[in-house]
Amino acid sequence: MILVTTDELPGRRVREVIGLVRGSSVRGAHVGRDVMAKLRNLVGGEVTEYTKLLAEAREQALDRMVDEARARGADAIVGLRFMSSDIGDDAAEMLAYGTAVKLE
Repeated sequence: MILVTTDELPGRRVREVIGLVRGSSVRGAHVGRDVMAKLRNLVGGEVTEYTKLLAEAREQALDRMVDEARARGADAIVGLRFMSSDIGDDAAEMLAYGTAVKLE
């Protein structure tokens, strides 16, 4: 599966646009991680607990989007984007979306 953030693939031609595909993951921090992250936030610097949590959510959202595109017969996803949003005080959603296409 080819994934690109651009709307076109250099040297390849889109034969058919299948449509929007997406995948999401909602994650909440583990209580122990959350306490450490809040303490780290007091002194500044990277909050590695949240960096890891969001990286895991991003990969899971990406995997789910690719699974949907494969199930619909896509060869590639163009215009790939990520978006995140808070859900309450203790959770965040990571959304991956793009346009599934078939290539010539």
